[in-house]
Amino acid sequence: MNVLRKIYVLLCLAAVCCECFCQETDHAPSYQTVLMNNPAMSGSGETGSVRLSYLNFYPGNGYNLHSLYLTYDSYFKAINGGAAFYLAEDYLGGHVNNFRSGISYSYFLQAGEDLYINAGLTASVFHRGFNFTNSLLPDQINVAGGAAYPSSELLRSSGQTVFDIGTGIAFKSGRFSGGLAVLHLSEPDLSPESSMPEDIIKRKLYMHLCGDFPAGNQGKLFVRPIMFSGVQDGFFIAGAGASFEHEHIAVNAITMDDSAGNLNLQAGFSLQAGYVRLNYSYRFNVASDNLLLPLSMLHQAGIVFRLNNFDKRRQSNTIKFPEL
Repeated sequence: MNVLRKIYVLLCLAAVCCECFCQETDHAPSYQTVLMNNPAMSGSGETGSVRLSYLNFYPGNGYNLHSLYLTYDSYFKAINGGAAFYLAEDYLGGHVNNFRSGISYSYFLQAGEDLYINAGLTASVFHRGFNFTNSLLPDQINVAGGAAYPSSELLRSSGQTVFDIGTGIAFKSGRFSGGLAVLHLSEPDLSPESSMPEDIIKRKLYMHLCGDFPAGNQGKLFVRPIMFSGVQDGFFIAGAGASFEHEHIAVNAITMDDSAGNLNLQAGFSLQAGYVRLNYSYRFNVASDNLLLPLSMLHQAGIVFRLNNFDKRRQSNTIKFPEL
């Protein structure tokens, strides 16, 4: 029964991976995701903040796919801009583990009376590790049941670490802000020994645009819409939505469509108490060309610690990013 269970898990993972055209996990455009995709966003918010997010993909299906993100960014007067640091880990079924770590810098420039432009650069390392201890290969399967056969294929458990760079710009003008970034400029190869095309992290283009509009006369309710899109190795994803925010509480909804034929909807909320903000979101699949794709796409929970206030002299340059 143990062998049959392993076969079942292997088939389930194969069914999920057939839709994984993008080479890296990339959830909805929260500030944390945009910060990791566009270095020009470093330090653009109101405060220096530590953000921690946990994602559980395809919950309830036993795929064992998880991601954990930790970021910090802040404005620093001494460098006339912002700086950021991030750690990201993708745990893929217990067999593959992707670890990323990077630093970013953004230079702030006032280009007009009400136009601010940030230019950013990021440097990072990407490590892919493997664990084949509990893996089951096709030549190990004993169709008659019982113990699995020894495999004739030797799997290399050593990982690969590569260096990567990216760049981007961001702007703010009135109640609008946005950015454009190009990532993986060096197109690092995660498997230089075999030189397989799928192991090369392809160049990625990422764009976002958001707004900040008051609703009502009391100045406490705001509507903050957002649009985003990304292209990597022929895979295209785009989405649009909005966050409705009132002092200490916010609710949001966003729809996403991609070139794999998936239409997803994500909704969430966040609560703030002092310098701490908690957020939660849930995504489900509305329609897909893949009939095996589960309804539940992911659960995401996060916490934000606001550490220091922004410089009052750069208040007009602060980007009010939607609470997603």
